Amino acid sequence: MKYLFLVNIKDGYTAEDYAKAWVQASRIIQQAPGALGTELHRKIGDDRSLIAIAHWRSKAERDAMEHQHNEEVAAIIKRAAPFVDITPLGEFEEPEWVVRPPAR
Repeated sequence: MKYLFLVNIKDGYTAEDYAKAWVQASRIIQQAPGALGTELHRKIGDDRSLIAIAHWRSKAERDAMEHQHNEEVAAIIKRAAPFVDITPLGEFEEPEWVVRPPAR
Protein backbone atom coordinates (compact mmCIF):
# COMPACT_ATOMS: atom_id res chain seq x y z
CA MET A 1 0.00 0.00 0.00
CA LYS A 2 0.98 3.60 -0.33
CA TYR A 3 0.48 6.40 2.20
CA LEU A 4 0.53 9.86 0.59
CA PHE A 5 0.63 13.31 2.10
CA LEU A 6 1.15 16.87 0.93
CA VAL A 7 3.82 19.00 2.59
CA ASN A 8 3.65 22.80 2.30
CA ILE A 9 6.84 24.56 3.35
CA LYS A 10 6.44 27.78 5.36
CA ASP A 11 8.53 30.93 4.95
CA GLY A 12 11.96 30.71 6.53
CA TYR A 13 12.33 27.01 5.74
CA THR A 14 13.22 25.19 2.53
CA ALA A 15 12.36 21.91 0.86
CA GLU A 16 15.97 20.90 1.44
CA ASP A 17 15.56 21.56 5.18
CA TYR A 18 12.49 19.34 5.26
CA ALA A 19 14.20 16.69 3.14
CA LYS A 20 16.94 16.38 5.78
CA ALA A 21 14.35 15.73 8.48
CA TRP A 22 12.45 13.37 6.14
CA VAL A 23 15.59 11.28 5.54
CA GLN A 24 16.42 11.14 9.27
CA ALA A 25 12.92 9.94 10.21
CA SER A 26 12.64 7.62 7.20
CA ARG A 27 15.87 5.81 8.08
CA ILE A 28 14.33 4.85 11.40
CA ILE A 29 10.79 4.15 10.18
CA GLN A 30 12.05 1.99 7.32
CA GLN A 31 13.43 -0.50 9.84
CA ALA A 32 9.84 -1.45 10.74
CA PRO A 33 8.45 -4.72 9.39
CA GLY A 34 6.65 -4.16 6.11
CA ALA A 35 8.35 -0.84 5.25
CA LEU A 36 9.24 -0.77 1.54
CA GLY A 37 10.70 2.71 1.07
CA THR A 38 9.76 6.36 0.86
CA GLU A 39 9.82 9.11 -1.76
CA LEU A 40 9.65 12.88 -1.53
CA HIS A 41 8.80 14.86 -4.69
CA ARG A 42 8.85 18.61 -5.32
CA LYS A 43 5.90 20.07 -7.22
CA ILE A 44 6.84 21.45 -10.63
CA GLY A 45 6.81 25.23 -10.52
CA ASP A 46 6.36 25.39 -6.74
CA ASP A 47 9.40 24.54 -4.64
CA ARG A 48 7.37 24.99 -1.43
CA SER A 49 4.99 22.10 -2.17
CA LEU A 50 6.07 18.50 -1.82
CA ILE A 51 4.32 15.18 -2.05
CA ALA A 52 5.51 12.38 0.20
CA ILE A 53 4.91 8.72 -0.50
CA ALA A 54 5.57 5.89 1.92
CA HIS A 55 5.41 2.35 0.55
CA TRP A 56 4.30 -0.49 2.83
CA ARG A 57 3.66 -4.18 2.31
CA SER A 58 0.29 -3.78 4.08
CA LYS A 59 -1.87 -1.27 5.92
CA ALA A 60 -1.73 -3.48 9.01
CA GLU A 61 2.08 -3.25 9.12
CA ARG A 62 1.99 0.53 8.68
CA ASP A 63 -0.64 0.83 11.42
CA ALA A 64 1.50 -1.34 13.72
CA MET A 65 4.48 0.97 13.17
CA GLU A 66 2.30 4.00 13.98
CA HIS A 67 1.29 2.41 17.29
CA GLN A 68 4.94 1.86 18.30
CA HIS A 69 6.03 5.23 19.71
CA ASN A 70 9.61 6.09 18.75
CA GLU A 71 11.10 9.00 20.71
CA GLU A 72 13.70 9.79 18.04
CA VAL A 73 11.12 9.97 15.22
CA ALA A 74 8.79 12.03 17.43
CA ALA A 75 11.61 14.52 18.14
CA ILE A 76 12.46 14.86 14.43
CA ILE A 77 8.81 15.49 13.56
CA LYS A 78 8.41 17.97 16.43
CA ARG A 79 11.44 19.99 15.26
CA ALA A 80 10.10 20.25 11.69
CA ALA A 81 6.42 20.79 12.60
CA PRO A 82 6.52 24.60 13.03
CA PHE A 83 7.91 24.99 9.52
CA VAL A 84 5.48 22.86 7.51
CA ASP A 85 1.80 22.18 7.02
CA ILE A 86 1.13 18.51 6.36
CA THR A 87 -2.09 17.28 4.78
CA PRO A 88 -2.69 13.52 4.58
CA LEU A 89 -3.98 12.59 1.13
CA GLY A 90 -4.83 9.03 2.00
CA GLU A 91 -3.90 5.39 1.99
CA PHE A 92 -4.00 3.59 -1.34
CA GLU A 93 -3.88 -0.08 -2.23
CA GLU A 94 -1.44 -1.27 -4.83
CA PRO A 95 -3.20 -1.67 -8.17
CA GLU A 96 -4.11 -5.20 -9.21
CA TRP A 97 -2.30 -4.52 -12.43
CA VAL A 98 -0.43 -1.69 -14.08
CA VAL A 99 -0.25 -0.99 -17.80
CA ARG A 100 2.90 0.74 -19.01
CA PRO A 101 3.89 1.39 -22.59
CA PRO A 102 7.01 -0.49 -23.70
CA ALA A 103 10.31 1.28 -23.06
CA ARG A 104 12.13 2.62 -26.07
